Amino acid sequence: MTHSTTWTRAIGIGLGVSILTAIVAVALLKAGVSPFPKPPSLAFAETLLGRTLPLPVGLLFHTAYVTFWSVVFVRFFPRKNLLTALGLAAALWVVILVVFFPLVGWGVAGLAISPKLIVASAVPHLLFGLLLWGLDRYLAKPYHA
Repeated sequence: MTHSTTWTRAIGIGLGVSILTAIVAVALLKAGVSPFPKPPSLAFAETLLGRTLPLPVGLLFHTAYVTFWSVVFVRFFPRKNLLTALGLAAALWVVILVVFFPLVGWGVAGLAISPKLIVASAVPHLLFGLLLWGLDRYLAKPYHA
């Protein structure tokens, strides 16, 4: 596999994970099932830019964040098994609980909004880990003789 091929594959996996997780998140939000007041990526973008933004801007932030961490996993993790992918997902979940939620005004672990945010944020991170591992494992790796 060439250097550029591995980067392209890693970015493709990241975009795939990003799109699939965004579809689930937006569907749950639109169905009224999600306890989030708004998607965390949108809340972060609004906090960072200091103004109200449309959902597509939040989705761009989500795509950048998920793709970045997916590329880190695919390109740089020496062991790319299910446990490692879930470990990365768990670490990122802790980061959202103790960094991102307080930053956007939702309090540590989202407790200023609802304790439901703890589990509600764990589920997409679990999905992230499973998709990341699955796409990395099962998407065809280009054969290089």
